[in-house]
Amino acid sequence: MTEAGGARRYGLGALAHRNFRLFFIGQGISLVGTWMQNVGEGWLILTLTNSPFYVGLTAALSSLGVLLFSLYAGVIADRADKRRFIIFMQLAFMLEALTVAILVWTHVVAVWQVLLLATILGIASGFDIPMRQSFIVEMVGKDDLMNAIALNSSLFNGARVIGPAIAGFLIGAVGIAWCYFLNSVSYIAVIAGLLMMQLPPRPPRPQTASAWTGFREVLSYLRGDRRLRVLMMLTAILSVFGFPYISMMPVFARDVLHRGATGYGALTSSIGIGAVIGALGVALTSGRIRRRGRLMLIGGTAFGVLLILFAACAMIVNNSITNTMLQTTAPDHLRGRIMGFYSFVFVGMAPFGAFLFGVVAEHVGVPVTLASGGAIVAVSVALAGWMVPELRTN
Repeated sequence: MTEAGGARRYGLGALAHRNFRLFFIGQGISLVGTWMQNVGEGWLILTLTNSPFYVGLTAALSSLGVLLFSLYAGVIADRADKRRFIIFMQLAFMLEALTVAILVWTHVVAVWQVLLLATILGIASGFDIPMRQSFIVEMVGKDDLMNAIALNSSLFNGARVIGPAIAGFLIGAVGIAWCYFLNSVSYIAVIAGLLMMQLPPRPPRPQTASAWTGFREVLSYLRGDRRLRVLMMLTAILSVFGFPYISMMPVFARDVLHRGATGYGALTSSIGIGAVIGALGVALTSGRIRRRGRLMLIGGTAFGVLLILFAACAMIVNNSITNTMLQTTAPDHLRGRIMGFYSFVFVGMAPFGAFLFGVVAEHVGVPVTLASGGAIVAVSVALAGWMVPELRTN
């Protein structure tokens, strides 16, 4: 049996593509480092300020660049060499992580420096995320796209299990700086994987007269498809009222569960376990899923309900299905802009949620804040499923 045939037999068709395997391995190593830094950053800012507000503010600034630049990045993604752009962004991430590591090691780190560098990280992410999302289809094609997105989600959340556990140990044993330093080194793996890819010649794409014209084109496309328009709206609601629970993890671990950095790492890892289960479930059944919209609605509603009880598996099911429905429906010449818009509402709206969660948690506590967000998510998704029958029947 060939390597490709074996991958497809076990429901892992995306891994039959050499380019995706290189991406998968390099990304896996890099994401472990990314989650180490995420845990280190949350604990660093909490240590410096002792404030849930600043924890939420840091998370908000890390996503602000996506809010400001992802729409423009989507226009560029439909015109530019995505691989080259992604490599440049990985280099920017590497330099940011190394800078914070040096600041911590030299004992000169200050709150304003962490906030500034988090903002720079967000700007780089604003360009990287739409590029990377729309690049997946170039590695695997449309037939294996859902499988690739689900595997990518499982990789992201598998790293969430490993990275925080390592970070919790490192913070207690050798200090926060090592989380940042090892993350900077991890980017070498993903850059090497991108450089080793063998991509077919890229055909010239028709270019719109300006970025604004390109943006209006995708808005016109979304206006003409109610199903995709509602998917974007639901993603925005989940981004603001659901996903910011992650930014509250250091406060929840310390002030609610009364655990230190090791407990914070273990808590984040446990969330990753649930997310991996959801992502692998989608990956292994991607070829047999027929009514994706119905599954997305179930996952979104369950995420809202379970957020009140604190869980993540349903969130990943919702995200993977939504991402796939958008990419498989979008025409090739608009895919970058569609994913730029998706990044705008999925990650770019997160600053509002993280900031809001930080302010509310400062006054009423983290448990009430998380439960309220979950209730809003569950009601919104249930209403969308009732009012837009195309989502249930697709």
